[in-house]
Amino acid sequence: MAMTPSTMLALGTRAPHFALPDTSGELVSLDDLRGAEALVVMFICNHCPYVKHVAPQLAQLARDYKDKPVRFVAINSNDVDTYPQDSPARMEEEKAARGYTFPYLYDATQEVALAFTAACTPDLFVFDRDLTLAYRGQLDSTRPTRLGPGHYDHSNAPDGRDLRAAIDALLDGRRPDERQQPSIGCNIKWKPGNEPEYF
Repeated sequence: MAMTPSTMLALGTRAPHFALPDTSGELVSLDDLRGAEALVVMFICNHCPYVKHVAPQLAQLARDYKDKPVRFVAINSNDVDTYPQDSPARMEEEKAARGYTFPYLYDATQEVALAFTAACTPDLFVFDRDLTLAYRGQLDSTRPTRLGPGHYDHSNAPDGRDLRAAIDALLDGRRPDERQQPSIGCNIKWKPGNEPEYF
């Protein structure tokens, strides 16, 4: 596992288009998610300990904002040939187990991750009503503590304060504070030959 920071894509960047299958096989596109005051795009996976650390809070965030003009979508771009635990079938299981109420999409070609310059899991992006980037970076400052190979302490539970502050700013008609901290997590598991220059 390589501890990797997000690339911090330039604020104001337009949301790249995507159309990807969710866990039921239904295609979900950027166009389907338009019209919200905030669109949260999350690059996650099933196996990463950093995602496991934030997963309960991601599910809670979607519940907390369900009656507000905020939409959430998660994308898994990992190479499932080398990480079969991130396969679409396992994604369906993960979505049910975590109680995710948002679409969980599979980026088989990794083209969407590359378009977003996504680097790690989790890698979080918030776009405004015009689909321009208003926030990118960490959920909050908490991280899992590595105890040994494959063993992590998740007792330092996240509250999502950085992401919540960005969403709340947009709901209040304000721009989020531009002093944003990168997310840190496992690197996206690139297919051979797909590794980007920023990897």
